[in-house]
Formats: sequence, C-alpha cells, structure tokens
Amino acid sequence: MRQISVADKIEVRPMPKGSGDLLETLRENGEFGLYGGRQDGDPLPVLVVALAAEQPSPQSLRQLEHAYSLAAKLDPAWAARPAALTRHEVRTILVLKDPDGEPLDRVLERNQEQPLDLTRFLRIAIGLATALGQVHRRGIIHQDIKPANVLVDDADHVWLTGFGIASRLPRESQAPAPPEIIAGTLAYMPPEQTGRMNRSIDTRSDLYSLGVTLYQMLTGALPFSAVDPISRRNGWLKSSFALLW
Repeated sequence: MRQISVADKIEVRPMPKGSGDLLETLRENGEFGLYGGRQDGDPLPVLVVALAAEQPSPQSLRQLEHAYSLAAKLDPAWAARPAALTRHEVRTILVLKDPDGEPLDRVLERNQEQPLDLTRFLRIAIGLATALGQVHRRGIIHQDIKPANVLVDDADHVWLTGFGIASRLPRESQAPAPPEIIAGTLAYMPPEQTGRMNRSIDTRSDLYSLGVTLYQMLTGALPFSAVDPISRRNGWLKSSFALLW
C-alpha cells in the first residue's frame, strides 16, 4: 500500500464510512485518535492512528514508529497490520490495513456496562486468546492488551492493534515511575509493569491484561475501580499481592 501524503487529501474528521476519502472518528482521547475510512482512489479500508497534539511528546512519536517497525512480524489474520507511517499536514499518522472490525471498547460501551452474551463472549475470548498466542509465538510482548486494542467483526473474528509499546525482548524490567508517565493503561496493567514489583515483564504479563479484558466482557465492569490513578494502582497491587500470598 502506498503512503498517504497531503496530496491524498485525507481529512481527519468525523464522517460516515464510504464518504470518499473522509474518515470516521472511532476514538479521540488522550494522545491518539483512531479513525477509519478509505484513501482517495483506493477501495480498501484503512485505519489511521493520529497524534492528537500538534506538538506531541517524543514518547508518543516513538510509539507510532515502533508499531510501524513491527509490521513484518504481524499477520493480517490476527492483527491490524501497519501499512505506512507518514505525515498529514502537522500530524504524524500511522496507517493500518483495516480488517473491517470495530474496537471492542465501543462494543462494550453500546452494551451499557452489561455482560456480553455468553456465546459471543466465548467466540471473542477464543479469538483473542488465539491472536495473543500468535503474538507471543513471534517473540513479542504486547504490553497493552485492552478492549480499545481489540477489533472484532460481526462474526466475532478478532484482530489485535496498539503495538506502540510492544517489546521484542523475552523479558524486561520497568523502572518505577509516576502513574501519569507509565506507558500502557493502568486499568489493565499487571503489577510488574508499574515498576513496583521486583519481577520482570514477560508474556505472562499479557495474560494478566487478557484476564482483566475477559472479566470486563463477562461482567460489564473492571475488577477494580477508583476515582484516581494512584488509588487504582494501589488497589491492583494490593489485590495482586493478596493473590500471591
């Protein structure tokens, strides 16, 4: 797939799919926006991950670059594979081949915090576990498994995305850092990824995040909740230590 350039006239704004080169807003929060649509003159659908800020942090830029660097290791059968990393106007954007799925977090939002139908839960859970197994077979630790990084279609096929902080090391350590600058998503993050435990991050860390995601699908809620990130982190750590003991 060719790279998107300014000449492609892609407008990143909320519009229905199928409106020429205009993109539908799937998510806009935090450092990144996710959009879906088609390139001008190309019938194949794409996903676009765009940096929200005109002057983003170096860490955010590195995440897009890192996700793009993993393209050769990702299979379109189970991942939204990066196709291009380029700039549009003042934004750096990562273009993904769209498997025509919908982010799982949007599916759960529509369900209004109610559990998924059990049959659908099982189909998605099996597909998600299979996709994650393929990631690990490629020697990758995802490090950010969560509903927002899972795509599902109407037949409940599953693809993973969000490889910006994935690791190609068999294990690594996380230095302690304030919650607001830890890469990843606290609600789904294993304790060792916070840097508060003397334990390395490995493929088992993804299984923790997978478990939180499955719990949310099955119950409609996260296993732990609090009003601020520090309280959430402390609650997760206490619960994890209790399980260890």
